Order: sequence, then C-alpha cells, then structure tokens
Amino acid sequence: MKKYQLMAPGPTPVPSEVLLAMAGPIIHHRTPQYDAVFVEVRAALKRLFQTSAEVVPLACSGTGAMEAAVVNTLSAGDKVAVVRAGKFGDRWLDLARAYGLQVVDLSAPFGHTVEAARLAEVLKAQPDVKAVLAQHSETSTGVLHDVRAYAAVTHQHDAILIVDAVSSLGIADLPMDAWNVDLVVSGSQKGLMLPPGVGFCALSEKAWRKTRSATLPKFYFNLADELKYVAKNEVRFTPAVSIMVGLREALRLLEAEGLDALLVTSLANIRYLTGFSGSAGLAVLTRADALLVTDFRSQSHNITIAGGQGEMKGRLFRLGHMGYAAEFDVIAGLAGLEQVLAELGQPVDFGASVGAAQKIFAEKS
Repeated sequence: MKKYQLMAPGPTPVPSEVLLAMAGPIIHHRTPQYDAVFVEVRAALKRLFQTSAEVVPLACSGTGAMEAAVVNTLSAGDKVAVVRAGKFGDRWLDLARAYGLQVVDLSAPFGHTVEAARLAEVLKAQPDVKAVLAQHSETSTGVLHDVRAYAAVTHQHDAILIVDAVSSLGIADLPMDAWNVDLVVSGSQKGLMLPPGVGFCALSEKAWRKTRSATLPKFYFNLADELKYVAKNEVRFTPAVSIMVGLREALRLLEAEGLDALLVTSLANIRYLTGFSGSAGLAVLTRADALLVTDFRSQSHNITIAGGQGEMKGRLFRLGHMGYAAEFDVIAGLAGLEQVLAELGQPVDFGASVGAAQKIFAEKS
C-alpha cells in the first residue's frame, strides 16, 4: 500500500482540520449558523487580500471569477491590454475575445514576463484602453509578473488593472490597496488549501465605478447585486456551503501561521527547487517527457504532479509546493523525482537534490 501524495499545482492538499470542518452536518445558508461563518470569513478575506473592500465569494472556479471580472467592468467593443506569457494569460485572451473586446496583445514567451515599460508605452499610445488583464503568478510556468509595477502604471491612467491571483493568493505578496490594484480574482483550491468550488472577486472603488457603466451581459455573475447581499452578510444564491465552512477553518489556520511566515515558507520552497536544478542540471521550467508525469502516478509511487499546458505540453513537469506544503513535502517530492528519472534511464546522482534542499532549509532555520 502506497500513501497517496498530491503534489500538483492545484488542487492542493487540504489540511485535516479543514476536512473535519467540512465533514460536519450540512447547514442551511439562510440561518444564524451560516451567518456566523460568513461574518468571520468576510473579515478574514479582507485581511488576506490586504484590502478594506468587500471580497465577493462566488460558487465557481477561479475561471468563473475571471469571467465575472470581465463582464462587470467592460462593455462590448472596449479595448483591453492582455499581459500574456502562459496558458492562463491565454485564458484572459480567450475571455476578452468571447465577449467582443478589442485586444492589445502584450505577449512574451512561456517562462518569461512582460516588462511594465511595455505596458506604459501601450497606455500612452492608446489612451482608450479600458482595462489591463494580467496574471500575478502564471500557473503554467511559475513566473511572477511584476504586478506592483503594472499597478503603478495603471494608477496614472483611466484603465483598471485586473489581476488573476488564483495561484498566488496567500503564497506571494499582493497587498491590493497598498499597490493600487483595482480588481483581484482568486480561487479556493491552491493557496487557500480547499477543494475547488469557490471563486473570489475584490474590487477597488475605481473598479466599482466601472461596473456602473459596463454593459456586457451578466446574471449569475452580477457583482453589484452580489455586493448588496454581502454587505448585509447575506447570500444572493446558494453558496458552496461546505467549502465556505472549510474556508473559515482554512483562514483561521492561515492567520495563526501569519501572512509573513506563509510568504517566507513559499519562497523557501521555490528555493529548494532552484537548488535542485543546480544539482541535477535541470531548470524549474525544463523539457521533460510526459512519461515522467505518468510514472509519478504509477502504482509504485502514487504521487500526482502535473505536466505542461499549451505550447509547453509534453515539455515540462510541474511539482507543486503551494498551500498545505512544508519543507519536507518538497524534499520528499525531490527524492521521488530522482527515483523516477533514474527509472526512465536518466543519469541521477541520488541524494543531490535532497542535499541541496536541506542546505537551503538549514540556512533558513
């Protein structure tokens, strides 16, 4: 019997405390019991997003929250600038085109980022751009875009900055108000350590002003209507009740750890993988055969990791280290990677990756 290990970039493992909370008897969403859950969740989400604005939860995936961001702030024919350097940047592009928006495509190769200077040039040359759509963390490659620099540009412009933080919330620092980010979307299944099923939208006052003139069609994703209910600690439609109960517990765990400590742990996990790349001749973004991902999932290992997406499909593997993942989880994953590479006939110096990660762990401690 092999213990199952989930080391994908989402969904991520769920702590036992959260699982136990969600395993309790289902409660109705229009009762004092749910009111108590929601009032605590609302306050904690503001702290996590680092904003004074209400955070609107939606029963959907992160992509649903992305769509809500688009349809609530824009009108057909509006021009948007899309920062695109990976599969989820492509998703912004697809959403914009699906709703008849004009697109200024600010693209970079997978594994790279888009410089803020390019965005500044576009907004200067095309002042009719209504919104900038960007990822914070591009999940398909692990690259962080410089959202702080993007926000400094858009803050001087009529355009709003809409940021997909599905794979970065609680993992990489994103102080929404301090950086003047206008709209942040996220989801439950990555850094928040929950099953998929809840998306989030947090809007600045500048973004809320855009909702008053936006004419793209919407019903379920009408954020202005949702806000009226949230402000009264109520729900407009049936929420993902069990996940919201788990969210309260997850937010308690995150706050007990402290946001600063969470960010330090996430950075250390990234450094472990970087240390391994130096010891094994690999890069975090590297060519890899799909057999590697399949072999991890085999009965002999029972570990789930992820392969590449889009143009990187079959060319890279992704070893998750976000959310409910500590140093020794990453070390175990690296040890498993050595084993799988050896089984696939690659030359491996057993223990090299583990040793490199342990050295970084020792430096941190």
